[in-house]
Amino acid sequence: MRALLLITAALSAFAGGASANCRQALALGLDVSGSVDSAEYRLQLDGLASALLAPDVQDVLLSTPRWPVRIAIYEWSGPRMFNRRLLVDWTEVSDLATLTSITKSLRETTRRKADPSTALGAAMQYGADLLATQSACAKRTLDISGDGKSNTGPLPQGVATPDWLTINGLVVGEARASVTPELGELVSYYRANVLRGPDAFVETALGFNDFHEAMRRKLLREIQGLSLAVLDQ
Repeated sequence: MRALLLITAALSAFAGGASANCRQALALGLDVSGSVDSAEYRLQLDGLASALLAPDVQDVLLSTPRWPVRIAIYEWSGPRMFNRRLLVDWTEVSDLATLTSITKSLRETTRRKADPSTALGAAMQYGADLLATQSACAKRTLDISGDGKSNTGPLPQGVATPDWLTINGLVVGEARASVTPELGELVSYYRANVLRGPDAFVETALGFNDFHEAMRRKLLREIQGLSLAVLDQ
């Protein structure tokens, strides 16, 4: 109860100086580098769409209409600017129709030729720049997915990020029955080099067939902490 009152007070104070009541800005970056084949690309975009429409995620996203979440989605691969593509520009998720429109756009997106390399640092910088435009939001979070370590462009650990930014990771490993040493190594890599913010975390998917469920868990964890239904009472 005390934590809820503290968060409510903080948001109320924030709203006094903000131009809009935005609970959270959430940018989602999807890895489409050479390690991701066409089938995995489809599983990733459709998996995100399904996760956004999962009933429990819908409940959290739409729980406080006066304090909506804003979402932007992009894909990334190599180090150059044209290796990033904005799939969904900033959209305020205030109702189910808007959420459904976002997922429809994801399902209708077709793959374009992508750089085969993995520029994770450049992808982080792009997401941070997107979130820098959302200063009216009480929290700004970058949700970045990937299935490998950076091998080109700026090193992730060298990317300077502002104090207000949280970066979480979704690591995609091999589709096996248990966590493999390779997946464990990649999780450690993300923890050491990618995560930002005191509450940052890594979620794991055992193959792209598990991407939907891993993303659902991740979205719930990212957004649920700021679900303030008390504001609508």
